[in-house]
Amino acid sequence: MTTTPLSPAEHLRGLCAGRVHLPGDPGYDAARTPWNLAVDQRPAAVAVPHSADEVADVVRAAAAAGLRVAPQSSGHGAGPFMRRDLGDTVLIRLHEITGVTVDAEARTARVLGGTLWQDVVTAAAPHGLTAMHGSAPDVAVAGYVLGGGLSFYGRRHGLATNSLRAVEVVTADGSLVRATADDHAELFWALRGGGGNFGVVVAVELDLLPYADVFAGMLLWDRERAPEVVPAWAAWTREVPESVTTSLRVMSFPPLPELPPFLSGRQIVVIDGAVLEDDDRAAELLAPLRALAPEMDTFARIPAAGLTAVHMDPPAPAPAVADHAVLAELPEEAVAAYLGEVGPGSTTSLLFAELRHLGGALARPAEGGGVASHLEGTYALFCVAIAPFPEAAAQGIADAAAMCAAMAPWTTGTHVLNFSDSPVDVASVYGDRYERLRAVRAAADPHGLFVAHHPVA
Repeated sequence: MTTTPLSPAEHLRGLCAGRVHLPGDPGYDAARTPWNLAVDQRPAAVAVPHSADEVADVVRAAAAAGLRVAPQSSGHGAGPFMRRDLGDTVLIRLHEITGVTVDAEARTARVLGGTLWQDVVTAAAPHGLTAMHGSAPDVAVAGYVLGGGLSFYGRRHGLATNSLRAVEVVTADGSLVRATADDHAELFWALRGGGGNFGVVVAVELDLLPYADVFAGMLLWDRERAPEVVPAWAAWTREVPESVTTSLRVMSFPPLPELPPFLSGRQIVVIDGAVLEDDDRAAELLAPLRALAPEMDTFARIPAAGLTAVHMDPPAPAPAVADHAVLAELPEEAVAAYLGEVGPGSTTSLLFAELRHLGGALARPAEGGGVASHLEGTYALFCVAIAPFPEAAAQGIADAAAMCAAMAPWTTGTHVLNFSDSPVDVASVYGDRYERLRAVRAAADPHGLFVAHHPVA
């Protein structure tokens, strides 16, 4: 008689109270599926822990079995795994480790590793506080802050990763470490912008912002107005103070009945964001854009928790492909190149091509900040296409790449990791900080156990 040897992943069965799924198990497909449904990640196993202790058990067992470990919360940023073989990797899904504890006096929140931003802003709101969240309410906090974190509070307050006070992380030997500016300081420095290269983050402590409400909203025009609106916004952004953080998108929607009439089947231009001023000053700053007679204008004083809905990000998981670049400037020639790809008459497959205004505090190194203490560049370009089938994905990738190629003369060569759908050359992102980052990785994970979206060699 002969017996078939167990696969390495079989040694993990029974962990997490049975919530470890291997290929062929009934729960495997559901557990491995990220928010970005275009990413067909097929790991050796998927573990769904409910505590930091269970995370540590999985990390130790995976290492003993000769497997690697990839942490993932919501899976919004799973794009880089689209092109990676995870057959030797245990995917640790953290979406069931959630919870928020707010210390109103200290203006901080302790957030468990799989928690979504909507839960943080909801918990902070009764105290007149909010957080440096992203533009979507269902993005997980941990992945966002580890990758930098661009917020509509960003030009005033900088990258969200610098709001971290502490990171609780399970390291390669299965230890639970609380890294702060005083304890495990080098690891703390690397985690703030270095992504998932150093362990599995099971909780973070972050500073909150003292905003109970904010002047925010959107302006909307038909895409036929883009040749007028886009250059006006570009010129406007060169003059506005750091209290203003906005984005501009040219968007194309299919005629779907579930969409509201102002979006269904429409090609539009949208400017949205936040103005951290009183109402009169905000109105004064917005006046040049309002003079362009948008067909919709929702800018008003709203509860701070409502800012997560302003950007109209998809409310449910969707298949998407994307490309991205950071621009040093946006002169008239760059505006013309942008409009050449998505302006009136364009047949691009892109759902949207976004220009997000950077600069201000985002561009200044934060005192005592992490490896991503600031972001060089003035605009972030982010292109997304819906990809429900392979041909649509291929077309979307080509159209997004075409936009980035058209804007190449004005790019910086660096990236916003949260926006990068493919693994990037992180050495080009971190520059002279990269060797220090490699040294921290070598000390924290000497055998390369952890698989990150953007790996540090």
